[in-house]
Amino acid sequence: MKRISIRLKQHVGAPCVPTVQIGDEVKRGQCIAEPSGLGAKIHSSVSGKVEAINDKEIVILADDVQDKDYIRIKECDSIIDTVYEAGIVGAGGAGFPTHIKLKAEIPNGYIIANCVECEPALHHNINLLENDPGIVIRGIEYAMKATKAQKAYIAIKAKNVKAIEAINKYLSGSKNIEVKQLKDMYPMGEERAIIHAIFGKWLEPTQLPLEAGCVVLNAETLSNITRAVEDRKPVIDKDITVIGKLKGGNKPHILFQVPIGTPIVDLIEDCGGIDGEYGEIIIGGPYTGKAEDLDSAVVTKVSGGVIVTIPFPKYEGPIGLLVCACGANEERLRDVASKMGAEVVAVAKCKNVVDVRGANKCKTPGDCPGQVEAIMTLKKGGAKRVLISNCSDCSNTVMCCAPKMGLPVYHHTDHVFRTLDYPLTRRLPMEEENK
Repeated sequence: MKRISIRLKQHVGAPCVPTVQIGDEVKRGQCIAEPSGLGAKIHSSVSGKVEAINDKEIVILADDVQDKDYIRIKECDSIIDTVYEAGIVGAGGAGFPTHIKLKAEIPNGYIIANCVECEPALHHNINLLENDPGIVIRGIEYAMKATKAQKAYIAIKAKNVKAIEAINKYLSGSKNIEVKQLKDMYPMGEERAIIHAIFGKWLEPTQLPLEAGCVVLNAETLSNITRAVEDRKPVIDKDITVIGKLKGGNKPHILFQVPIGTPIVDLIEDCGGIDGEYGEIIIGGPYTGKAEDLDSAVVTKVSGGVIVTIPFPKYEGPIGLLVCACGANEERLRDVASKMGAEVVAVAKCKNVVDVRGANKCKTPGDCPGQVEAIMTLKKGGAKRVLISNCSDCSNTVMCCAPKMGLPVYHHTDHVFRTLDYPLTRRLPMEEENK
């Protein structure tokens, strides 16, 4: 029998409150925790017996025999109520409760489907669009109905030709849903970056997309809306990409509808297992993912990827950290530096970073004003090398100045991209710089 750990916090807001007790028999799809304030309902992804409950999780001993059927959510009079009952949150990683977004009435506004799949190495959103664009597009239509929006845009990188062709074929000339093709840069999938790419204006870091008349929803979030409305299915399964230092090679394994709470180690084993010594297990994408312990990590509503990396390069010397709002925060950079064996002697922030309610936000994500001042600060602080977490454009500007000052550069994604044989985050191609 397998133990499934279902986290009580899989969303923005406070942890949910369990509605079951130890010893209870539960069914797949049954609501087992309710939000105490801002949050989203949590449902069991398996049938089994509640073995343990603590302040972080509900542990269920799953029955040996499982099926794909589930307890349906109750029938509701509105799409918003249906989304609430289904426990839908932003599946791209943000985890904001979707029913709250859909409460906005924007008859003169827009639904934006975030199909950018911004993080390199993740492939499940694009694969879904290539093979079943309808489940996402119908989700857009339900979101339009809920918000009274008359127009929608599908934001997707222009390089995803097959997905764009599948979307356009399904739309068949629809005039109220339009595809917007975007550059292949990080962080093109950030909400304000998408709005800038579509409408040509920047929101302030303190502003939400709603202030531009927009509600932005991730592709998988939209597919979950479709499942909730059409099949009365709660969020009990997750699409995920498993990739990295695996037996059989570093190509992506795209897994659809994996039960939430599934141990990450089981997914890795299902994909061939780890190939020898590894560096870390990243849950999420290369830029914003976090390292987690192999033996305790589980699938949640916001788990986008599982990346097994090669070991870290060693640098047992003084290093400076350049913190960017678009990538890893200072805590993550310190984690990477520690795993390299380096001593952190200085920290600087990208000049585009502003503090918004205790969180780093970028003034113009993906559009960098230059990093000379930050690099000089790190050098004056005694750094002999720098570790950065910047976006594509910021990294480009770092590479224009740091080497000239005698400071070699690491990007916190380097060990990931070396694992996958991807280009490192350094200089942008000239054709991008000249656009």
